[in-house]
Amino acid sequence: MLISKEWLSEYIKIDAGVEELAEKITRSGIEVDSIKKYGEDIKKLVVGHVISKEKHPKADKLNICKVDVGEEEPVQIVCGAPNVDVDQYVIVVRVGGRLPGGVKIKRAKLRGEVSEGMICSLQEIGLDANVMPKKYADGIYVFSNEQTPGSDALEALLLNDEVMDFDLTPNRADCLSMLGAAHEVSALYGNEVQYPNTELKESTEKSTQALSVTIKDEEAIPYYAARVIKNVTIAPSPTWMQSRLMKAGIRPINNVVDISNYILLEYGQPLHMFDQDQIGSEQIVARYAHENEKITTLDDIERELITSDVVITNGSEPIAIAGVMGGDFSEVTEKTQNVVIESAIFNATNVRQTSRRLGLRSEASSRFEKGIASERVVDALNRAALLLQEIAGGTVLSEIVSDGTLPETSKVIEITTNDVNQLIGFNLSTEEINVIFNRLGFGTNVTGEAFEVNVPSRRSDISIKADLIEEVARIYGYDQLPSTLPNFENATAGYLTDNQLKKRKVKEILEGAGLDQAITYSLVHKDVAKNYTLEDKEVVELMMPMSEDQAVLRQSILPRLIDATRYNVARKNKNVALYEQGKVFYSNGKDQLPTEVEFLSGILTGQYSGNKWQQKDEPVDFFLVKGIVERIAEQLNVSFTFEATKLDLLHPGRTAFVKMNEEVVGIIAELHPTVEKENDLDRTYVFELNFTKVLAQPVGKIEYEAIPRFPGVSRDIALVVNTDVTASTLINTINDNGADILNHTEVFDVYEGEHMEEGKKSVAIRIDYLDVNETLTEDKVSAVHNQILSALEQQGATLRA
Repeated sequence: MLISKEWLSEYIKIDAGVEELAEKITRSGIEVDSIKKYGEDIKKLVVGHVISKEKHPKADKLNICKVDVGEEEPVQIVCGAPNVDVDQYVIVVRVGGRLPGGVKIKRAKLRGEVSEGMICSLQEIGLDANVMPKKYADGIYVFSNEQTPGSDALEALLLNDEVMDFDLTPNRADCLSMLGAAHEVSALYGNEVQYPNTELKESTEKSTQALSVTIKDEEAIPYYAARVIKNVTIAPSPTWMQSRLMKAGIRPINNVVDISNYILLEYGQPLHMFDQDQIGSEQIVARYAHENEKITTLDDIERELITSDVVITNGSEPIAIAGVMGGDFSEVTEKTQNVVIESAIFNATNVRQTSRRLGLRSEASSRFEKGIASERVVDALNRAALLLQEIAGGTVLSEIVSDGTLPETSKVIEITTNDVNQLIGFNLSTEEINVIFNRLGFGTNVTGEAFEVNVPSRRSDISIKADLIEEVARIYGYDQLPSTLPNFENATAGYLTDNQLKKRKVKEILEGAGLDQAITYSLVHKDVAKNYTLEDKEVVELMMPMSEDQAVLRQSILPRLIDATRYNVARKNKNVALYEQGKVFYSNGKDQLPTEVEFLSGILTGQYSGNKWQQKDEPVDFFLVKGIVERIAEQLNVSFTFEATKLDLLHPGRTAFVKMNEEVVGIIAELHPTVEKENDLDRTYVFELNFTKVLAQPVGKIEYEAIPRFPGVSRDIALVVNTDVTASTLINTINDNGADILNHTEVFDVYEGEHMEEGKKSVAIRIDYLDVNETLTEDKVSAVHNQILSALEQQGATLRA
């Protein structure tokens, strides 16, 4: 928001310089990005009156002008502007003067004719071309009303001014107006805000005789008001209004349109001006649009509407999209004589959705989206009618035509002096706090140290007690916060929760194993939302997704990790090892919050090495990933078992469930070759654990045992079994028949291929025996070992020769 100090001074007395003012505003929480000083590099700029104009004898495009610049004799200036003419009041820079950019003006001869100065365009004195009136875009600027020759042109143009650029956060919509900025300055300096004059001279004819207003959907349009002004004269706006609009970044059009933009900037209340004679009826009906209803907007584009759009109609067809843009056939033109002014409150959500969908974001829509101050709706309407009366010569019909209910203009929040001081560390008195509230424009009712604060609707960002405390702190001054040391008398040491400790330990394990942490989007394409999931749940769909690729909440982290791996491999990073700890989401039905479950997922592809100096790189395989998962279980003191399975999109022979207490809590697998090919990946392995369930597993206390005094015995066996027999089945059989001396069982080799019968494989297993009470004898070990072999043979296993 561009705030002109000259314009701001109309509403509040400002004793400080612009730098001091900007610094104080910035310290209070609204950052002033920059300050533009229009007159800083300009000297000897005066108003000139063109007395005569003659063609240059030696140049077709030049004119010799006699210009009155307030001296005894007019000066001669050679001007090439196509729009220069007799009896114009123009901007002249005298000899010895200076323009922005270091341009110095000297007495010169142009094709033999003396030129003592220069007649200027607005661009030459520092205004941007995109805010100048179109009629002056290719020529000099002409004042719209009579001026005094020789007077300061900067003052005549209100450009002897400094303009601050407010970088407003979304919650400070109240400062999207000059009056809002005036209230901010009032809060900082204590001076009273002077509101503009809105007293009208109305005709005896009533607006209700010329127009009716009906609201069909009060949810979308809580309040709609209009005034009728007849017999307006379309003409350029006065110079002061044009100048203020240009300094605010808005191009002047004509007096009627400029007044609506002026009120927008002054009050923060968007208005719309209709040509009453082109509306097509004597009624205005505000409602939701019908499906596939169409309107051609002011930019000559036909728009197709949907049922969430809000429209202003003439009873049958739309004449404007509420809060966004008007229709082409009811716009104000040079032929307009009678005007209807609209001032309304529209549902912020509807305006935002329509504006975004149609790509029509404007100064008006941005204000409606953030909420309109209800106390200014009628004042802005009356102010606009007064300016049309004064500037356009219109006749204001009596009474306001309206429908709906104007929302409450204030809300009451209760707070105490102790609430303020306890939270921000000040020691302010009740009187000091009351002064701050009053300077903010908040009415108060004080009882002892208790306040009832009436917050006006322009401050929609203030709704709770903490908001009021923040206002006190920023107005009193954040730099006034006292410096204090913490009170250590009752201090306690910080600590991590059990789950925080577990998460950190898992992070150390994974990063120690060479995996890098990834953070991916929680939003995915609907087609992949259920890929790799272990539970069949409904997905959570966004009402207004940014794109199809981000339309639903994920139910597995793996799709995004696969995307990240593909991205890296495509950029020549062939060896990828990533993990992510994040949440997945399950729908609980419409209007219900989803269930959030924490998952731990990983993906590895390419070559893997633990230590470059100790071992060579080897391709990632299933057992590497399984070892990482087992390491996690070991450190969390939980027990995982693994069971071969088949799942869509995963390799049919290299996929296993991860189980805990016989419940499936995750998967380990290689991606299906088709998926690997689609993503241009080599063999790629993944794991995914329901981390919420893993963390919920209670961990018992650590029990210590004495180191055995007796030595153990190890025996290796190689079993030939069918290829569909899993190693875990063999291990379970060994464990069930190991009596009380079986200590540990481990598979150390699996072989299929040459010298093996088709459909068979060899599984090598090491069995450790230990007796903690006495030395093992050969007879005792052999008895248990033979019992194990017998059980294995009964399952079809044979000892490999």
